Amino acid sequence: MSPLDETTDAVVATGVGKVFPAGNVTALEGVDLVVRSGEFVSLIGPSGCGKSTLLRLIADLDAPTSGTLTVFGKSAEKARIDQDYGIAFQQAGLLPWRTVSANIELPLELHGVGKAARKQRSAELLSLVGLTDFADRFPDQLSGGMQQRIAIARALAEQPSLLLMDEPFGALDEMTRERMQTELSNICAETGAAVVFVTHSIPEAVFLSDRVVVMSPRPGRIETVLSMDLGSASERAESLREDTAFFEMVTAVREALHQGAPARGVDDR
Repeated sequence: MSPLDETTDAVVATGVGKVFPAGNVTALEGVDLVVRSGEFVSLIGPSGCGKSTLLRLIADLDAPTSGTLTVFGKSAEKARIDQDYGIAFQQAGLLPWRTVSANIELPLELHGVGKAARKQRSAELLSLVGLTDFADRFPDQLSGGMQQRIAIARALAEQPSLLLMDEPFGALDEMTRERMQTELSNICAETGAAVVFVTHSIPEAVFLSDRVVVMSPRPGRIETVLSMDLGSASERAESLREDTAFFEMVTAVREALHQGAPARGVDDR
């Protein structure tokens, strides 16, 4: 990964639109968004509003039809080539024939990092996600939550300054999901990475985020951006979920969603 200027915004989208030729579907229209370096931003909105499409544009997995999009001042393609970001999806996507350590080391191996350096980085990340004792296990020997922690560790392997996460905890049970949210908050506090996080869960967005971006039904536009003002990532302990300020922010996001349209596919839990 190339060195980055910490004062450079992580993501800048200006007038971004996306039209899929098949069916002439306008997924996004006129999206303006700035994600600052080190900031955690969640995207929330009705199913089909373009949250994942916007994430894919940032990741250079697709190209915008209109507007401009930069990642740390570069084109999305250049940021991808420079490995400035890591990606985690709803499914952990671990290779079943590789051990936990080998899965984490995979991005480093693909980019020619030496064996000793790969093992050292894997050990650091296993410690970070609290799974040092599982280095030699295989994915099918881990719980769903543990697999997601390994997927996050793999996304951090090349020390990215940005994490792109598409509902990484969506398939987990509620208790595991809340534990993973706390883990992610701790990881972000320690690494200082910026995060763009897609979710359908209002409480999840509130617990994790510095700002929550509320999107409209398709074609996806940004309806409003809400600052959470709940303290830094390092201050967000489990007790926050019982705090009055937390419930007020959940209500604020819910109201913003319902101002646009019935929030189909949005989870109030």
